[in-house]
Amino acid sequence: MFNDIGALELVALVVLAVLIFGPDKLPKVIQDATRFIRKIREFSESAKHDIRTELGPEFKDFEFEDLNPKAFIRKQLNENEDLKDLKDLRSSFDLKKEISEVTDAVNGTEPAKESSTAVPAAVNGSSGTPDLLKKREKLDQDERPPFDADAT
Repeated sequence: MFNDIGALELVALVVLAVLIFGPDKLPKVIQDATRFIRKIREFSESAKHDIRTELGPEFKDFEFEDLNPKAFIRKQLNENEDLKDLKDLRSSFDLKKEISEVTDAVNGTEPAKESSTAVPAAVNGSSGTPDLLKKREKLDQDERPPFDADAT
């Protein structure tokens, strides 16, 4: 709970408590605080016990820490073996190939035979249609860049 409090901060809190409550009332305040914390813990444990008994034997291994979303996701990711299938699926997916197929379909050219090092047939406008996906080297002063209505 107080893992991030250093020694200097703890000493400052003790000095502050002595100044506020005084040396004669400080032991009683500490006893009251510990009694209050103990009652809160007992109440919490009894509530957990009541919830576990009400849920029944199906939830005998239920942990209340699993209600924290981060802990729940971490536990599910560690226990779930289906992620291996997901990793296999991800490794089989070739993004470069998919993108080259889409650009070939947009440009109206034949799909390239090679998967990752394929160069479309319409490079430098050799098939008569300009390659709009390539950047122009430099535009003239008064020339505007090409407008693509589908991209806006």
